[in-house]
Amino acid sequence: MRETLGNKKLWLYGGLLLLPFCLLGWWIVDYLALFSTSSLDNGPVVIDQRALDTKPDPVPYEAVPIVGGLDVPWSLVFTDTDRWLVSERSGSIRIVEDGRVLNESLVSFDNISNTAEEGLMGLALDPDYAVNRLVYACYAAPGEDGLQDRVVRFEDLGDDVGAIETILEGIPAARFHAGCRLGFGPDKKLYITTGDATNGSIAQDQASLGGKILRINADGSYPEDNPFDNSPIWSLGHRNPQGVAWQPGTDQLFATEHGPSIVDGPAGGDEVNIIQRGANYGWPIVSHERSDERFISPLLVFTPAVAPSGATFYDSDVLPQFADDFFFATLKGEGIIRVVFDRQEPSKVIQYEKLEGIDFGRIRDVVQGPDGSLYFLSSNRDGRGELRDDDDHIYRLAPL
Repeated sequence: MRETLGNKKLWLYGGLLLLPFCLLGWWIVDYLALFSTSSLDNGPVVIDQRALDTKPDPVPYEAVPIVGGLDVPWSLVFTDTDRWLVSERSGSIRIVEDGRVLNESLVSFDNISNTAEEGLMGLALDPDYAVNRLVYACYAAPGEDGLQDRVVRFEDLGDDVGAIETILEGIPAARFHAGCRLGFGPDKKLYITTGDATNGSIAQDQASLGGKILRINADGSYPEDNPFDNSPIWSLGHRNPQGVAWQPGTDQLFATEHGPSIVDGPAGGDEVNIIQRGANYGWPIVSHERSDERFISPLLVFTPAVAPSGATFYDSDVLPQFADDFFFATLKGEGIIRVVFDRQEPSKVIQYEKLEGIDFGRIRDVVQGPDGSLYFLSSNRDGRGELRDDDDHIYRLAPL
C-alpha cells in the first residue's frame, strides 16, 4: 500500500515538474507557427467569372515607399492631405508631414506594455475632427487585474496634445491576442476590436469585454441601441479581430479575425466576417469551416493562415478597377488581399486575390488616403519579419 502511494506521489511530483516544460513547449510551437509564410499565391481565386464582366479596365499601379524608419507602425490616419498620424507599437504617435517623419512625436505614452503583440495599436479620428481636432487611440497597459487595453482621446494641437482622457478601460489584454483596432462607423459610433487575451472562454462571457467588437459613443458612453443593456458589446465570440471597415452603399460592417495557432485549435482558420448587431461568431466553440446554428459562420476562411490585420473598402475612382472592393493587410501572408463582391448581391464574394507587386514583408494596415490612393504599413520590426533597409515603412499604391 505504501509502495503504491509512493508511486502515485512520484507520478504527481513528476507531472508537476514537467508541467512548466510542457507549457513552454506549447508556447514555443505556437510562437514559431507565427513565422511560417502563408501558401496563398499571388493572383485571383475566381468564384463567379460572369460577375466580373462589369469591372472597368484596370489602371496600372505601383507600390512605392513614402517614409521609413518607423518602429512597428500599427495604424495610419490622415488629418489632411499633407499631414498624417501613425501609431508605433512601442508607444509613440508620429507625425508625417509633407512626405517626411518629424523627429518629435505628437505624443508618447510611457505607461504602455509592449512585450510581444500588445502596445500602442489602433488610431481613429473623430467624425468631426475638422471642428474638434479629437484623436482616439488604444493601448495596452498594466492594470489591477493584469494587462488591459485602454481607449483614450485627446485634442490634436498640431505639435502637442491636450489633456488625455480615458473613455473606456478594463478590456482584457495579454502579450498575445490584444486587439485593438478602432474605427468610426457611418453612425458616428466608435467600434473597438478586442482579443481573447489567450483565454478563449471570455469571448463567450458577456461580463467580459475580451473577444468582442465593442460600440460606444464618442465620449465613452454606451449607445442606447446597443444589443445588450448597459454594455458596449456589439458582437461576441471573437478570437482576435484586427480590422474593421464599412461597405459603401450598404454601411455593413466587415471585420478580419485571426484564427487559432495550434495551441488553441488547428492552425489556420483566419476569417473575414460580416458583423451583425448582437451576433455570436462562435469562438472558441467553433472555428474554421465548422458551423453551429447558434453562431454566425465566416464569409471567408483562410487555411493556411494569412494573419489578417487592418482593412478598408475602396471608394475612389483613382484606381477604378478597385471600386467598392475590400482590402485587408496580412502579416503571415506578407501582402494585401483584395475581395471583390457581386454588385447585385453586395454580400456575395465573386473573387479574392493576393495583390501582385506587394513584396515588402509583413503588412499591418491598409487605408485609403484623401488622394484616392491606397496606403499600407509594413511590420517587419515586430520580431517576426525579415528586415528591409530602413524598415518599417509607409507605402503608397498609386497609378503609374
